Amino acid sequence: MSEVTLFDTHTHLNDPDLYDQAQVLIEQAISAGVRHLVVPGYDMLSSRQAIELSERFSEVYAAVGVHPHDAKTLTASDLHQLDLWCDHEKVVAVGEIGLDYHYDNSPRDVQQDAFLAQIDLAKKKRLPIIIHDREAHADILQILRNTDAVSIGGIMHCFSGSVELMRECLQLNFYISLGGPITFKNAKKPAQVALEVPLDRLLIETDAPWLSPEPFRGKQNHPANVRLVAQKIAELRGMPIEEIGAITTDNALRIFGLQGSLSRGLQNED
Repeated sequence: MSEVTLFDTHTHLNDPDLYDQAQVLIEQAISAGVRHLVVPGYDMLSSRQAIELSERFSEVYAAVGVHPHDAKTLTASDLHQLDLWCDHEKVVAVGEIGLDYHYDNSPRDVQQDAFLAQIDLAKKKRLPIIIHDREAHADILQILRNTDAVSIGGIMHCFSGSVELMRECLQLNFYISLGGPITFKNAKKPAQVALEVPLDRLLIETDAPWLSPEPFRGKQNHPANVRLVAQKIAELRGMPIEEIGAITTDNALRIFGLQGSLSRGLQNED
């Protein structure tokens, strides 16, 4: 059997519960077949920590951004710092950004302003965006259309919407990332999305330390568990996990603009 190659496109090793365990967790992930990981920021501290992790570990790449929960904290100075961080060689996206109308930890108009500002930054830097969307589908889509976000594209992180919403996201040049919920017994919508999403737009993630897949649901998640996500999608689609791993890894390398740099690195190692 050929080796499984996996890419965890969204894992919060910068979370306080995981940050000090990063080396052990990355080693475990590598043993499970994970070749690359993206650590997204969700505020200024976690964005800086994402970059620090990317500098410490060759397998790790960073995204920088302020989550809608913390949109009320975003300042002009912060945007300037995010701008500078976007020039770092291992920053591959702006995120995680978006809208969260479930908790409303920041007022909705403030969330929208922060989202717009960070989309503008991503367009300036020619980086994809990683979107957090909770109970805000209509506004997310409207903002993406109004800002011509199709020009940079990005990722619908931990996608939980319908097949119809998925198709709208695809038209806007976004990839669909599935995580632990795909393994849940009552996960009818994610399972249908997993079956119908075009393979060239499919990504996998853990969102560690949250959303652990079965059989670890309710426990702390970690990057090695992305293999369970890949395995479930492989079962649903009747494909070998090796093929799902290879396809989703290639897709991640494409959206994050890593294909050329990684192939050069492999040639140098040889």
